[in-house]
Amino acid sequence: MKWLSIIRRSLGGKILLSYLVIIVVAFVVLATAANFHTGPAIDRHIAEMEAALRGGPQQAPDLLDSFHQAVNEVILVAILAGSVAAVAVSAFTSRRITRPLRAISEASQRIAGGDYHQRVPVVSEDELGDLAMSFNRMAEALEQTEQRRLELIGNVAHELRTPLSSIRSTLEALTDGVVAPEAATFLSVQRETARLQRLVQDLEELSRAEAGQIPLKRQAVAIDELIEAALERLRPQFGDKGVSLRSVTGADLPAVWVDPGRIMQVLLNLLGNALQYTPPGGDVIVQSSQQQDRVLVAVKDSGVGIAERDLPHVFERFYRVDKSRSRAGGGSGIGLTISKHLVEAHGGRIWAQSPGPGQGSSFCFTLPPAP
Repeated sequence: MKWLSIIRRSLGGKILLSYLVIIVVAFVVLATAANFHTGPAIDRHIAEMEAALRGGPQQAPDLLDSFHQAVNEVILVAILAGSVAAVAVSAFTSRRITRPLRAISEASQRIAGGDYHQRVPVVSEDELGDLAMSFNRMAEALEQTEQRRLELIGNVAHELRTPLSSIRSTLEALTDGVVAPEAATFLSVQRETARLQRLVQDLEELSRAEAGQIPLKRQAVAIDELIEAALERLRPQFGDKGVSLRSVTGADLPAVWVDPGRIMQVLLNLLGNALQYTPPGGDVIVQSSQQQDRVLVAVKDSGVGIAERDLPHVFERFYRVDKSRSRAGGGSGIGLTISKHLVEAHGGRIWAQSPGPGQGSSFCFTLPPAP
């Protein structure tokens, strides 16, 4: 029935129903106790009244008192029985209501102590059930955040360890005279130092992006001009590797409402990623088109491709599809993560597509048009 469904899904309805049940139970017990106790009580007092009648009319006040005592006794017994039943039903219903709250309270204390695996059972479909599901989602989010924090610490330590170890070994070799103090040696140290500096800068940028603290200086910009500027900056690197780089622009595209410096950063990150994972002789194409009320930009490459299981994770910090090249490419491993936050800060969306390993990949993002 509809009213049963409403009560099942509403905590207020359950509380109201519990009050009605308590009233009904108290009334039934009161009536039952009165019914069972009235006969014996009245019979006993009638016997006392009959004995008093033999004493003459002067015993009339005693008869009235005896009758009042009989009525009061019946009422008192019925009230006591009804009260006991009402208290028992109230205790039962209150425990049913407060048990989920106690479970959530205990689980929250354990989570505060660092046990992020805690979950509470969802035992109803009302507001308490919604609260339990929200609590479980919160606990899961906290657990994932803690896991990402631990992974971040491990990844940063690993990223720092590699260049630091290279710098240390080079300096030790210079100190021991194993390596001659030549320009090439100092250039190697300079590259590793620059790599450390780039990692620190990227981490600072990521921290600001995740906190939503990157200011955007928006203006109306032609997306094709941004794409061509990005291509010109990276064309020498593509030429050195032997990878073809070109753009395909749509006709009559509206201007986009963006911070040109930040979107240039996104384009450079995506193009650098495509260059890193595209072998010599491959192709990288940047396409722009209009998708409903948005402008779509896609960076497509003919590189190593991405397995389906990796697609949901490519924008995570330090996640790399090709684990064997995780440190050789020189990137910090968080460029795509920063790009995701920058695009979303503009009100756009970014995603990755790939038919599979060895079949290339596409990184697409949308931007809002200028008002």
